[in-house]
Amino acid sequence: MRSRTSFLFIGAIVGALGAATLFLLGLVPMLGVILGGIFGGCFALLTRFRATTAGAGLLWGLSFSFLLWLAGPVGILPKITSNTSMGMLDMARAHFAELIGYLLLFGAPLGLVLGAFSARKQAARPNAQPFSLSRALVAGGLAGIVGGWAFGQWMEKAHFFPLIAGLVGSSSPGLGKALHFLFAVIIGATFGLLFQRDVRGYGSSAGWGVAYGIFWWFLGPLTLKSLLVAQRPDWSLAHGQELFGSLMGHIVYGLIVGIIYAALDRLWVGFFIDSDPINRQPEGPGSRVLLSLCRGAVAGLAGGLVFWPQIVAVDGLHWIARLAGGTSPTLGLIVHLAISIAIGAGYGVLFERESPDWGAAIGWGMLYGITWWFVGTLTLFPIWLGASFTWTTAAAAAALSSLLGHLLYGAVTACVFLLLERRHQDWMRLDPRYAVRLARIQRPLGTAAPALWFFALGLGVLLPILLS
Repeated sequence: MRSRTSFLFIGAIVGALGAATLFLLGLVPMLGVILGGIFGGCFALLTRFRATTAGAGLLWGLSFSFLLWLAGPVGILPKITSNTSMGMLDMARAHFAELIGYLLLFGAPLGLVLGAFSARKQAARPNAQPFSLSRALVAGGLAGIVGGWAFGQWMEKAHFFPLIAGLVGSSSPGLGKALHFLFAVIIGATFGLLFQRDVRGYGSSAGWGVAYGIFWWFLGPLTLKSLLVAQRPDWSLAHGQELFGSLMGHIVYGLIVGIIYAALDRLWVGFFIDSDPINRQPEGPGSRVLLSLCRGAVAGLAGGLVFWPQIVAVDGLHWIARLAGGTSPTLGLIVHLAISIAIGAGYGVLFERESPDWGAAIGWGMLYGITWWFVGTLTLFPIWLGASFTWTTAAAAAALSSLLGHLLYGAVTACVFLLLERRHQDWMRLDPRYAVRLARIQRPLGTAAPALWFFALGLGVLLPILLS
């Protein structure tokens, strides 16, 4: 009872303070401060068993504030207070500044504070999952360097490094590049600090990375960059459109950080934690990876066949055939299915044992699908055709027709993969030792994954539409 009251009180205070800041910026009315306290208390009660770490709390807080923005400035509130004839998309564009304020000043502080409070209480329990500070900083920092290198390719092309150097009163590209890698290391290290206990595999870590990259786009280029030079942040839609390329860079950066961090984290655990014979797995890593590749390839083929009619509808087979140097629709179909199989095999390796049920499979699959829309359609495919990656609003608008197909591909691939994976697990459970181990490593239901899906998928779909 005391714990529930403490959560309610902290949530109400932090929510009211965040709403008060929004009021001072002119983004909410005075009544919003009271509502902020009420919503903060409700958030605390609803997530006190789910926001068990600072990272999980951050994702729940961002998702909650995103939902409030959709229901408030964009949805229900305008219909109650006015007779405007604006559509929901126009309303969302008109209230883009409120979206940033809701995320950074209400949702993020609320989730971080409650998550940190809950993590401190969880750490006091005897069976608490251990946390390693050095593991988080080293793995996260190294992952940040790799992600920063990939992001830096666009920054160099867009002549962005002199702008970064302007933060310290210089215009030197070399100094800007050094600052860029410093920020990349810091963001990577904080990723490890926030999400070490939430990362259970390559796929989920990549998902946290994508969401964290989107969050840092709002926090970094749109906010901190202006504050560091003593200017008021520009949260206008026009400024967001100017920085669409930076949004793409942050998504790619976050994806790379998530995957590299998961690999380094697994190496760390393998060398220093799970190196005793008791923790050995009943299947060798080689055979397990091979089986996941095969199951993912079959699932990717099924997803590619479902994706095929949508590509035909937008006359995309001719464009895909160009990847193999031809123009025939038949060649385009072959290339499309080959790419679908390869991407499905990647899903099998990344998301092995990540989905405890069909809902989780659809969530991870759709997140994987939209990630490939950013990484494949807007980045890798133009490079394959001999051009440069097209991180512009015009390119995003032209590619929106394939976004639904990528989401559908991901959902179908994930469901078929889960079906095949379950058949194998049912056979392996005949060994009781494997059944016990599988129950321990399977992703539990009470995690921040639903918040991750809502935040990353919601903004991953909405932002290209709003900014195009």
